[in-house]
Amino acid sequence: MSANPKVFSAPHGPRGAQRAPQLTIGGICPGGVTRAVIRLATLLLGLVAGAAAGSDPAPSPGAGTAELLAELIRIPSVNPPGGEGAVAERIAAELAGAGLETRVIPTPRLESGDPARAAVWARLPGRGEERPLILLSHLDVVPADPAAWRRPPFAGAIEDGTVHGRGALDAKGVTAVHVSTLIALAERGRPLGRDILFLGTPDEETGGSLGANYIVQNHPELLGDAEFLLTEGGSIRPRREAIEGSQSVPPMWGVTVTEKGPCWLELKTRGTAGHGSAPRNDAAVPRLIAALDRVRRIEFPIRVLDEVASMFRALAPDAPREDRVGFASLASSLENDSSFRRRFLANPGYRALVRNTISITVLDAGSSTNVVPGEARARLDVRLLPGEDCENFVASVKDVIADPGVEVETLLSFPSRSSPSDTALFEAIEAVAHRTNPEAVVIPRMIGGFTDAHWFREREIVAYGFVPRWLGRADTGGVHGVDEKVSIANLEAGVITLLAIIDELENSASEVPEPTE
Repeated sequence: MSANPKVFSAPHGPRGAQRAPQLTIGGICPGGVTRAVIRLATLLLGLVAGAAAGSDPAPSPGAGTAELLAELIRIPSVNPPGGEGAVAERIAAELAGAGLETRVIPTPRLESGDPARAAVWARLPGRGEERPLILLSHLDVVPADPAAWRRPPFAGAIEDGTVHGRGALDAKGVTAVHVSTLIALAERGRPLGRDILFLGTPDEETGGSLGANYIVQNHPELLGDAEFLLTEGGSIRPRREAIEGSQSVPPMWGVTVTEKGPCWLELKTRGTAGHGSAPRNDAAVPRLIAALDRVRRIEFPIRVLDEVASMFRALAPDAPREDRVGFASLASSLENDSSFRRRFLANPGYRALVRNTISITVLDAGSSTNVVPGEARARLDVRLLPGEDCENFVASVKDVIADPGVEVETLLSFPSRSSPSDTALFEAIEAVAHRTNPEAVVIPRMIGGFTDAHWFREREIVAYGFVPRWLGRADTGGVHGVDEKVSIANLEAGVITLLAIIDELENSASEVPEPTE
């Protein structure tokens, strides 16, 4: 297949000239986003305007992001099979329209008959004084069952101040925010000290081997010796107001610095096929069920990583009163305080941060009630803590199953990587957070899932999972679920906040003193 990048020229003027958008932040807060987000976005708009003082007036940043996102949702890119090529072309046209150097890079398909797949790349050139910052997102989405949704998942409806549809949060919404941010920077007409690179990749939802990994391995020149990268994986938890018996909790800016590693497995059994009226002792399905029953009973040891201990230590002052001591000294409390351990491990999200986990996600055997199938399969979504090895894990699973008739195959595996938090980019995020709310807590964190960030950490790029959007539990329920949505206010605030972070990073670089002899 051809892997030659397609280069776009700029067919028309800047984005603002096409749409003349105006930032409208006010009125009723839709989609579960609190009024605090609106006030914060307004404050950040002042910060961004201050950073751009002296430039010609330009359309407010963030406007038009919702319309772009709605368009992207309507372009099919469910993975498998992906078909992200059309999404990449649409984004490239948007960025080229702002005068940016833009390329569409064809990427491999899983099957020859699959729709075209591609990544999209763009560059806002800087003065070359600092190494580039990459804004990374992915263009594929997971499937959605229309029957379970209140609105069609691929219609990209904009109703009641909210964009509805698969990918609104994960991750076409991230893509739209990054596109709008890059265009807003370009429209200032003043180069930054570093290049800002945009990269939208396919295939993240099935591991990224044919997407981000393909770009890193085959087009390293597009990374431009980048120093930093921002992608999905972290967000801002809004302030929680005090209720009876508890105190208020300040907003938490969660910046992901490491992730659990996948070790996806397939278990396969074979047996003698036959008529359902005559059960056989060597049937494939009962053998598989027995193996899965042993696997699901595995109790993994607790291991508290430094990043996880630091995260809960930062959360301790605002934790429920009975958990503050436990959060502050997580490892020892989990070992010595049985009441705290029981409460902590009862939370699935917390439990996944201190243990390896297994989810049985796919079962496949017969298709007829009266036929004993000759083969049965199950797939397991295994997530390993950093430092764990998939090969060793598979060996331990085989020991637990203790049946040579059960085949265990590794489908996807890569080690977890970490990025340091003592960097200029992390400090820039902290500065913006505290400027908008002095009580804000900025936490380097680990997540139980994985993103494409690890492909870039392997290249020694400092990669953080952080998208500036305010999401409570109700907002995140649609990720890989039903009724995924994001408010227009959140999209616009995301652009404004990301601009403020980039400006803060720029200012911190300009304040570094010259070395003296």
